[in-house]
Amino acid sequence: MSIFHLAYHVTDLDEARAFYGGLLGCAEGRSTDTWVDFDFFGHQISLHLGKPFETTNTGKVGDHMVPMPHMGVILPMEDWQMLADRLTEEGLEFELAPFVRFAGEPGEQGTMFFRDPSGNPIEVKGFAEASGVFAS
Repeated sequence: MSIFHLAYHVTDLDEARAFYGGLLGCAEGRSTDTWVDFDFFGHQISLHLGKPFETTNTGKVGDHMVPMPHMGVILPMEDWQMLADRLTEEGLEFELAPFVRFAGEPGEQGTMFFRDPSGNPIEVKGFAEASGVFAS
C-alpha cells in the first residue's frame, strides 16, 4: 500500500500543531521554524508557513456545495464515527456536518467537511468496507 505526501501552506504553525496534533490526534514528525510534518492518518502532510490556497464552494455533495479544491482521508467507518463524535463534542465548526450518503447503496459513506485554522478545507470520509470506495 502506498501513502501520499501533501504539502500546503498554513498561516501559523502553533495553531496548526494545536489543530492537527491536538484536535485531530495526528502525530507530529520533523519540523523547522517554517514547516512541520504530521502523520495524517497514515499519510504525510507538510505544513509550510505561507498563504493558503484559494478555494471556492463549487463542489457538489448531494444538495450541498463544498470547497474546491480540498484534501482529505478515507477512514474505516468506526474510526470515522469516533472522529465525527469527537469533533462535534469539541464544537468544531463544520462546512458540512457529519452525515451518511448513499445509505444502503453501493458506495455508502460517511462524510464531513471542515477547515483548519488557516482555512484549508478537509473532507473525511468513512466506509464500512474498503471495497465500497470505488463502488458504483
